Amino acid sequence: MSIATARAHPNIALVKYWGKRDEDLILPAAGSLSLTLDVFPTTTTVRLQDSADPPAQDVFTLNGAPADEKATARVSHLLDIVRDLAGTTARAHVDSISEIPVAAGLASSAAGFAALAVAAAGAYGLDLDTAALSRLARRGSGSASRSLIGGLAVWNAGQDDATSYAESVDGPDLAMVLLSLDRGQKPVSSREAMRRTAATSPYYDGWVSSTAATLEQALAACRDGDVARLGELTEISALRMHAAILACEPPIRYLTPASWAVFADIEQLRSEGVPVYGTADAGPNVVALTTPEHAELVSQRLEHHGAATISGAGPAATTVPTLAADATPAAAPTPPTAGGEA
Repeated sequence: MSIATARAHPNIALVKYWGKRDEDLILPAAGSLSLTLDVFPTTTTVRLQDSADPPAQDVFTLNGAPADEKATARVSHLLDIVRDLAGTTARAHVDSISEIPVAAGLASSAAGFAALAVAAAGAYGLDLDTAALSRLARRGSGSASRSLIGGLAVWNAGQDDATSYAESVDGPDLAMVLLSLDRGQKPVSSREAMRRTAATSPYYDGWVSSTAATLEQALAACRDGDVARLGELTEISALRMHAAILACEPPIRYLTPASWAVFADIEQLRSEGVPVYGTADAGPNVVALTTPEHAELVSQRLEHHGAATISGAGPAATTVPTLAADATPAAAPTPPTAGGEA
């Protein structure tokens, strides 16, 4: 029996990903830029089943409990791609532990599929480089392509499957303060909202073209070490994305009055000379982008809005030792659904 374990961390997009030009390959309409976090990893073990007693299907457990049919189907879809590459039909047991607490208000798909891609490649004996692993993770969740990369990562839109992957970007030292404002399930999933935005929002074409330009400017800010310009572009990207979403038919309202109150306080902090900028994925929770030396102050000033977590730049996805069956960590709380892919 072959087995491998990998760990990956979530990421927050600075220049947002919103919209696909190819649903099957998950090719984005425009590139994006993100920061991988150093908190709340997902650890995933893939165990190939003995050929003498193969199961009829893959088995997926999440935080110690059997995953639902939809989640298992998404995992099996990625494993099918791996099996094709490896030239085998062997099924697998996938055990995933997410350390994202309910209070964090983060989506788990980026870290989850990044960890799955690395672990599955190892278990099935594939020798894939970082770009290939990023492409593989992308097939499970678009934003997972970026969680393969530590720190700042740019997801190249590319022209096809071979050219759409994430890679590392040099830039200034950054920190984030994650604010949990709503732990509830959002009414419209990110995937459905992307489809509706592309199909009905009159602002969608402008969103796609402006995002390409914003990404180039953000990469230039990274090269220059310009935190202020990168922060401005981060906030602009988030607000433009939500404007396009709000213009859907029927409209989708992810940001709430509590969200806007955080953006207002972030603007107030900036007026006091603190380098801090707001962003929000497809959900009500807001993330403040700042510098490591200002992170504690920003957290203190914003934590009255909701649970605050400080994060620095996190590591790349990597293999880790597989724990013995009797040393499996206790299950973490089930990841929340109020966060969203972007």
